[in-house]
Amino acid sequence: MGLLLEQISLLVALAICVVRGDDGFLTEPHYIKECRIADKDFVNCSTHSIQQLFDKLNDGIPGLTSIKSFDPFYLNRIRITQGNSNAINLKVELANVKIIGFGHTHVLESQVFKKDYSWKTTFTLPVMKLQGEYSLFGRILLIPLNGKGQVFLDAENMTVTMHTKTRLYSKGGFTFYNVTSLHVDFKMDGLKSYFSNLFNGNKQLEDSTNKFFNDNWRMLADALYTVITQTIEDILLDVLKKIFHFIPANYFVSDIPTPEQLYGRAKPKPK
Repeated sequence: MGLLLEQISLLVALAICVVRGDDGFLTEPHYIKECRIADKDFVNCSTHSIQQLFDKLNDGIPGLTSIKSFDPFYLNRIRITQGNSNAINLKVELANVKIIGFGHTHVLESQVFKKDYSWKTTFTLPVMKLQGEYSLFGRILLIPLNGKGQVFLDAENMTVTMHTKTRLYSKGGFTFYNVTSLHVDFKMDGLKSYFSNLFNGNKQLEDSTNKFFNDNWRMLADALYTVITQTIEDILLDVLKKIFHFIPANYFVSDIPTPEQLYGRAKPKPK
C-alpha cells in the first residue's frame, strides 16, 4: 500500500511539473531544442527547434486542448474585398473552410530579432488544399463572376515567408510570447482550382471558365492573393497565439530577457 501511494504521489508531482497553474502552461517540452540567441549558430538551432514544434503540433501537443486539429484545419468564415486595378475587382466570402497540408510544413529558416523579439520564418508547404463554400462577385480580367457554390483550391509547392510581431510577458516565473500580429507573403509552383455553379447553372460557361482559370493559374493566384494570404494568416495567428501562451519562450530562446529587461520597468502610477 505504501509503495502504491509513493507511485501515485510521484505521478502527481510529474503532472504538476509538466503543466502548472490554473492558467496551465508547459514546463518540460522535451521535444523542443533550446537555443541561445547569443550563439553564432542560433538561426540553424532555431530553425531545427521550430521544425520540431511543427512536427509535434501535427501529432498533438499534450495538454494543449485549445487546438482541436492542425491538419486538417477548419475556419468558419473568410471575407475579402480586393479591387486594386481595373483587371481585378472581387468580393469573396468563404464558409465552412477545410485546409489540408500544414502537417507537412518544412521550415527553411527561423530568425528571431533581439531588438523586439519579432520573428521572420520561412517555410514550405508541398501541398495546400482548400475546400469550402464560396460566394463571389466581381471580375477577373474581362470575366464577370457572380456565383455561389463549392470551391476547391490545390496549391503546389508553396514557399511562405511569415513576419510575426510579439510582446513579451511574464507568467509563473517564465517569459512568454504574446503573438500580436503576423503577415505572410508566398509564392507557388502551381494552382489547380474548381468553382461549382459559377454562372447559376450554366454548365458550359462554368466549365470553360474553370478551364481558363487552370490554364492561367498565375493570373488566378494573383486575383486570389489576398484570399490565400488571409487564410494562412488566420490559421497561423490562431495557432501561434495558443502555442506560445502554453509553452514558455524560454524553451525556444534560453537566454531570452524578461519583459522588464527588454522594455524597462514600468513607471509607478502617480498617486
